[in-house]
Amino acid sequence: MSSTTSTQYDKAIALCKDIYLKKMKDYGSAWRILRPSSLTDQIYIKAQRIRSIEEKGSQKVIDAIEGEFIGIVNYAVMALIQINLHSDAPLELGHDEGVKYFESNVAQVKALMMDKNHDYGEAWREMRVSSMTDLILMKLLRIKQIEDNSGSTLISEGVDANYADIINYAIFALIKLEEKK
Repeated sequence: MSSTTSTQYDKAIALCKDIYLKKMKDYGSAWRILRPSSLTDQIYIKAQRIRSIEEKGSQKVIDAIEGEFIGIVNYAVMALIQINLHSDAPLELGHDEGVKYFESNVAQVKALMMDKNHDYGEAWREMRVSSMTDLILMKLLRIKQIEDNSGSTLISEGVDANYADIINYAIFALIKLEEKK
């Protein structure tokens, strides 16, 4: 089953990467001005919209929730890029650099997913998309607390591990939503 998951994951990531690259073409790397905490808040806004639509059962803005999950993936990748770049790195990333950073972060996150997927026996396939939304929101609240504590934790994983989990839950949600079509 993991080869199916790997293929589905790659398809969902390709969709996210396509949007990321188109936005880079339109805006460059303007997002580089954002502090990681601002990226966390952007992800939170998207996850909160998904939860609101799930709870209300309707929406007034026509944008599909799949687009919000794509945004969550891309903002979380941007956050990983931000926390891994040196503070003196230039704000503007060239196209090739933007692609390289996107791909290297996604490769690490996918490797983590494959390891966890092996250990958990693809339990995510039995989960509801609404639970994935809640887990993303919980991870965001954890990140906010870590950020408010100046990045220090006593026993918990850091923000990077939480961003990776957010990416994986969002990808799982995209896979499940695609399977419903």
